[in-house]
Amino acid sequence: MAKQIFDPKQVILQKINKNGGWVNCHAHIDRAFTIDKKLYQLANALRHEKWILNSNLRKSSTVAQVYDRMAKALETMIAQKVHAVGTFIDVDPHMKDKAIKAAQRVREKYKSQIKIKFINHASYGILTKETRDWFEVGAEFADIIGGMVKANLGKENEYLDIIMQTARAKNKMAHVHVDEVNSPDEVETEMLAKKTIEYGLQGKVVGIHGISINTHPKKYRQTLYKLMRKANLMMIACPISWLNSRRSEILTPTHNPTTPVDELVPAGITVGIGTDNVADLFMPYNDGNLWNDLRVMMEMNRLYDIDTLVKISTINGKKILGID
Repeated sequence: MAKQIFDPKQVILQKINKNGGWVNCHAHIDRAFTIDKKLYQLANALRHEKWILNSNLRKSSTVAQVYDRMAKALETMIAQKVHAVGTFIDVDPHMKDKAIKAAQRVREKYKSQIKIKFINHASYGILTKETRDWFEVGAEFADIIGGMVKANLGKENEYLDIIMQTARAKNKMAHVHVDEVNSPDEVETEMLAKKTIEYGLQGKVVGIHGISINTHPKKYRQTLYKLMRKANLMMIACPISWLNSRRSEILTPTHNPTTPVDELVPAGITVGIGTDNVADLFMPYNDGNLWNDLRVMMEMNRLYDIDTLVKISTINGKKILGID
């Protein structure tokens, strides 16, 4: 009789299922599966160029097209036994309320199969009257207030004040994209933690990505983790999304382009996992398989403790999405 071989992947998957299934903390399902032959030729475009191309997509998309994309993304997750998902949806002067209308339909259709937490996304900022008006529309509909510090470059404090004021006034959590470009010039996680404390929102704010944390010296990182713990600031890692981080000549500590989960977990920070962009202009080959993201996370961080990986994939995700 052949000796039974230890299969850690199966152990992890079994434990995830026993904990109720995967929790995908971060996605953009209204943009999922939008890559086509024409856009694929532009996959190597720079980040700011892709934002322009995505704005064209927002303008041309119909409610039915957005619904179809959302439905396909959700069915992909359901097939993986995903228990819950937190997804940003675009609500802005170009998309207007099309994603909201599609979201209402998919929530009703899939309510018995997966828990969905919708998060409003205002890619063009919130500091003009038009963008602020649409932000307010999105914030009213959303389960969680969404933010992206780079949406108003140079006015980050004013931007975060509005995000925090809105979250506090509506008694909702906030999920904010921070430190995304793998550069020591970024200190957005620090800013977010300080704003969380200032507005008394400890335990209700979540940073997304935090790639640039790795570019700072160890002393700064350790100080930052203490501040995050004081703010009870949680973090979402989307490991596959940052494998394609561009080469830079900036000198920083040697690191992988990933959320420093190996340091955040021992520091007492709650970490979850997400798929981020699926089959779109940013990540044309990302198929939304959470196991792939977890595998990349463990390898890039040399994090192999099974119970920790299971907790990141399940219990932590529920806390991050505000699910009891």
